Amino acid sequence: MKFILRMLVSAAALFGVAYLSNGALLLVDAFWPAAVIAAVVLAVVNALIKPVVQFFAFPVTVLSLGLFSLVISALMLYIVAALVPGVQTTGFLQTVVASIIISIVSAVGGKLVDSGSDRG
Repeated sequence: MKFILRMLVSAAALFGVAYLSNGALLLVDAFWPAAVIAAVVLAVVNALIKPVVQFFAFPVTVLSLGLFSLVISALMLYIVAALVPGVQTTGFLQTVVASIIISIVSAVGGKLVDSGSDRG
């Protein structure tokens, strides 16, 4: 149940970034199915591809004092946009900003989902 709620929070973050920025940061056609599928694909990409990229980019990340991790997050969003029809990126800096916002909202929403389910 937690997984489904976390995916819905991520989908809402994706759709929210696209909607609130009027497509300036990210373009998502609709919440269902584009944003929901994009959230699932983003979770898979972050679980499988991102650790490998982070491993190989570790020296660059250290030299940039961690800022290169923002580029890696944006790259993962580019991969999602390439795989999911209905999701488009609008530019590199916009994608970096969108990935930052999505990460923050998903983290906060995930913590709220986890704390809400512990009250049982």
